[in-house]
Amino acid sequence: MLSQLGGIPLQSESLQWLLTPKALRAELLKRIESATHSVYIAALYLEDDEAGREVLSALMAAKQRNPEIDIKVLVDFHRARRGLIGHKGDSGNYFMYRKVNEAAEHQIDILGVPVKSREFMGVLHLKGFIVDDAVIFSGASLNNIYLHQNDKYRFDRYHVIESAELARSMREMIMTYLVNDVAVSSLTQPKDAERLPTKVEVSSLKHRLSKAEYKFTSTKIGNRVTPLVGLGRKKNQLNKVVVAMVEESEDALFICTPYFNPPYILVRALAKHLRNGKRIDIVVGDKTSNDFYIPPEEEFSTIGALPYMYEQSLRKFAKRQQWAIENGQLNIHLWKDGRNSYHLKGVSADGKRHLITGSNLNPRAWALDLENGLLIQDDNESWKQKFEEEQAHILEHTERLYHYSQIETLHNYPAPVRKIMKRIKRLKADFLLRRIL
Repeated sequence: MLSQLGGIPLQSESLQWLLTPKALRAELLKRIESATHSVYIAALYLEDDEAGREVLSALMAAKQRNPEIDIKVLVDFHRARRGLIGHKGDSGNYFMYRKVNEAAEHQIDILGVPVKSREFMGVLHLKGFIVDDAVIFSGASLNNIYLHQNDKYRFDRYHVIESAELARSMREMIMTYLVNDVAVSSLTQPKDAERLPTKVEVSSLKHRLSKAEYKFTSTKIGNRVTPLVGLGRKKNQLNKVVVAMVEESEDALFICTPYFNPPYILVRALAKHLRNGKRIDIVVGDKTSNDFYIPPEEEFSTIGALPYMYEQSLRKFAKRQQWAIENGQLNIHLWKDGRNSYHLKGVSADGKRHLITGSNLNPRAWALDLENGLLIQDDNESWKQKFEEEQAHILEHTERLYHYSQIETLHNYPAPVRKIMKRIKRLKADFLLRRIL
């Protein structure tokens, strides 16, 4: 499948690695400042905090300098219209968008995409910062922690691809399936004249998005990049490529995922890969590096049980594959760096095929969220050393797991966590939760 997958030709100098969140922030701001014809930003959210306001200010400044420049920001509709988890009252990032746009002479388009009628049912998880003829691709959204504005950071992957055809293809898909859709609404509308999408419009958008695709001039030989998009279980090209990378790998896989809860089809493919004598390296965040982790000394809330649930999923997988851990075929690396968090996603196969994506390897991403990614096929091994250097950088703050028993059990967890997880087990809600986590 993968060798027959068409892609956009890339020169060896077209791909750049940034490695750190501060480098991402600097590169994004620099590109926006020098943009000449277009800036398209797709992310889960652009937060109302110092880093988010800095990016938004840069976008507004670019528009004031050049009113003809095409600037569009697309974020998840529901996420933009609510406050942070645990915050009560009327809040949301869209208040900032509205205020900034109203004060500007030349406004920009800030659009909310309602992938589903409720946030827990699916979100806009599309990623990419497309500036003129370049694409900055990362799983990061835009706020203080993703851009390392203050002391803490959330570790991700950051790549810059210079390709006019890739940038054009990604802009075209956004215009065709998102900007021009009746269910996608402006997040800067005046409150007294606000029009929100109806349930029927949102429902029909879901069906249209399930057929979304990137269109581009392609080749099946040489170094190339293939943009991929997917929503839902059926005909999801992004999910199919992940499975194909595992099934077609001849030697070794390098996998990054912050939340370990792989779909059954992927678990089976990984197990078969190991049985065939091949190697897998999995880099996953320690539970304390999870976005939702709440230290024991802080007030607990239900959302704080999520890291422990992911950890038990990892323990179950490690226990079943302990034989592969012992003979060195399976290497599980737990990432931890103080109070910082881990958000890396992606798969590399045999050092020649590399999927960079914001999509999580879990049932939610594979069935509910709108996701995308870029498959880089390095037939000429032009970037082999650079990808190895990136992997070494990723492994800097990791410890290898030598036995599944190193992972804590329910007995070791704080009392509030034990209470919640016992209740879930008693209600037999494991299966349902697995599909939405």
